[in-house]
Amino acid sequence: MSVKGHAMTVAAVVIGRNEGARLIACLAALEGQVDQVIYVDSGSTDGSVAAAQSRGALVVALDMTQPFTAARARNAGLEKVAEGVEFVQFLDGDCALREGWIATARTFLEDHPDVAVVCGRRRERFPDASIYNRLIDREWDTPVGQALACGGDALMRVAPLRDLGGYRDSLIAGEEPELCVRLHQAGWQIWRLDAEMTWHDAEITRLSQWWKRSQRAGHAFAEGAALHGGPPERHWVAERRRALIWGVALPLAILVLALLISPWALLLLGIYPLQILRLSRHGGLAWAALTTFSKFAEGLGAVQYHLRRMSGRKSEIIEYK
Repeated sequence: MSVKGHAMTVAAVVIGRNEGARLIACLAALEGQVDQVIYVDSGSTDGSVAAAQSRGALVVALDMTQPFTAARARNAGLEKVAEGVEFVQFLDGDCALREGWIATARTFLEDHPDVAVVCGRRRERFPDASIYNRLIDREWDTPVGQALACGGDALMRVAPLRDLGGYRDSLIAGEEPELCVRLHQAGWQIWRLDAEMTWHDAEITRLSQWWKRSQRAGHAFAEGAALHGGPPERHWVAERRRALIWGVALPLAILVLALLISPWALLLLGIYPLQILRLSRHGGLAWAALTTFSKFAEGLGAVQYHLRRMSGRKSEIIEYK
């Protein structure tokens, strides 16, 4: 795959496993927008490798004898980016690039030499499929301008990315914000543009999936704060604190009071409906309820991280689909 009329400057790294038709749509959308496509496969059994090869992608089979992380997959793709390529677009296999994004993002990077990463508007392809998809679509709509971090889809300069050693392989989640912390420390900026970037298919239709996703977020908050929680970054310190207070400390304290002092202490659980009502003024009742509920899963994820850290065990990926 190549873009006509300019030097070879942009590669795309797509990671995935058993994405099926979504991967085919992802690769099709890259036609004519980038010079090189690298697909990193993590043990697919649905013909994804053959599908990617038939569309001209360079396929990298991730070593599945090692624990999987998206960070490790992205780094494996980065290693295959051709010499002379200046920019790399990272994509998950359940995403599809929007027409014109690469040209817009590349122009911005060329005009702003102090910017290492640009991202745009990621949208859910099927926001009406479930309340969870709708809330995730809202989650993607972050403020335009200079940003602290990007998500899994972003156009990045290859040089600073390689200078920093790429993503942190061991992270099971939150690898992009952690990378952005290190880029900021090295003097680089991250920007979110007011431009359509990708379609995404979360495919979350069950509360159990939302729970797992939130649990993974809590793990990422705890690990991110452990890595970069000191000043000036204070990376994810507030998020970890909220998860541990609302998801762990408060319910445990109420339970202890009920057991040791009086069952009437259980009435203190009414703080959660009150929190939902308070939050609903800002984002509606459904968002407020799921946001409050997710704190229990986030708290569990944070506790799991700290327990594994104390025991010396490696973190295991938390999958929700």
